[in-house]
Amino acid sequence: MIMFEQSRRLSEPLRWGRREKTAVAALLSCLLLAVIGLGAYALSSGSPARADCIRVTFPSTLGGADLHACGAGARRVCASGDFRGIRQELSAACRRAGFAYLPPG
Repeated sequence: MIMFEQSRRLSEPLRWGRREKTAVAALLSCLLLAVIGLGAYALSSGSPARADCIRVTFPSTLGGADLHACGAGARRVCASGDFRGIRQELSAACRRAGFAYLPPG
């Protein structure tokens, strides 16, 4: 026996009633508010970068390594003459921070 009502119901497209439209609108509004809130948080959080800091990311044995120093530590790193493999990157970082760079020798 064929189920006429189910066959008819399956052949017609779904109808969005007032309740469904309201639920979808509320969900999209919440999603939009969350995205706006996260964007505002991302733009306003975090500390400003210090002018006397150096940061150099370079390839290392187990992946990428990060050399980071500020103030007197950055001055020592720039004047040390170490770090032969990252000479160009380190000299650029020292120059941006306003420190004299001593090339390895």
